[in-house]
Amino acid sequence: MLNRIEAYYDAVPRSSARTEDFGPLTLFVQEGQGWPYYARPSLGHEGDVPVAAVEKVRARQRELGVPEAFEWVAETTPGLRAAVEATGLTVHEHPLMVLEGEPLPVPEPDGFTVRLVGADDSALETAVAAPYAAFDAPVAPGTAERIADRITAGLTRLAAALDSTGSALAAGQHQPVGAVSEVVGVGTVPAARRQGLGLAVTAALVADARAHGTELVFLTASDADVARLYGRLGFRTIATALIAEA
Repeated sequence: MLNRIEAYYDAVPRSSARTEDFGPLTLFVQEGQGWPYYARPSLGHEGDVPVAAVEKVRARQRELGVPEAFEWVAETTPGLRAAVEATGLTVHEHPLMVLEGEPLPVPEPDGFTVRLVGADDSALETAVAAPYAAFDAPVAPGTAERIADRITAGLTRLAAALDSTGSALAAGQHQPVGAVSEVVGVGTVPAARRQGLGLAVTAALVADARAHGTELVFLTASDADVARLYGRLGFRTIATALIAEA
């Protein structure tokens, strides 16, 4: 299962990023507008990662003007953490969770409609903005258009919980690659929290992924408390996702 997830991690950024080879590490470099990417262990690499390789990647990231960031799975590349920390980066741990079989049922939140949002949907802009509002982060210009293009291309599926006015108060995405998909970016605006909206959106994303032939659905929870919430849908922790940043 971890091998399938590693193959997914290597494949999913390539729809909007190019790669640069640093031996045991691969740097994904954003092309056009969108999310600034990170470095990961090169697919198939086994063994330790030299500190020098991490330093070379960080130097290249500084040259490109992008965040000095690395993402990997602790159990798959156990030797990377020491090298990353030796260069002064901070490493954060997050539960990596998978869902096998069908999700457990969750109640539909009262007063809300939970559904998929299309590229030309009137709810698109608020559905894109809701997860940013959850973390009090600004939405970069052109983000809604970029997500619409990804929806049209089949790279992203977007679900939202809409209030009676058709405005999204919670939303999230899954990004299918073959028979694997990751649920990402689930967030609820602060005023609408504790109503089960995020869990309902996640359930809608999982149902959509299953309906389109996805065999393996996974996600990264921000912490143990959030992992317990996803556990109500049937997700279980199988590993630890590590994110390093300056």
